[in-house]
Amino acid sequence: MEMELINRALEFEQRKMRSLSTSDRVKLSREAKALILDLNQIYKVKKDDKIMDIMKRLTVIKRKVEKRLKMRL
Repeated sequence: MEMELINRALEFEQRKMRSLSTSDRVKLSREAKALILDLNQIYKVKKDDKIMDIMKRLTVIKRKVEKRLKMRL
């Protein structure tokens, strides 16, 4: 379960984020948030720095997507 979640997070990082519609950006933002929250639950138990690093990178992606969303609205 936990490795599957980490793999999903790593796959999410590799996605191309160019020429997305507004609805695609909303979906990406929600997916990133869900991944971050799920990883956080694992981090609370394991205290693994690698998980924290993944969460930080996902947060950066999420902020970029949301910044673009706010510019469009």
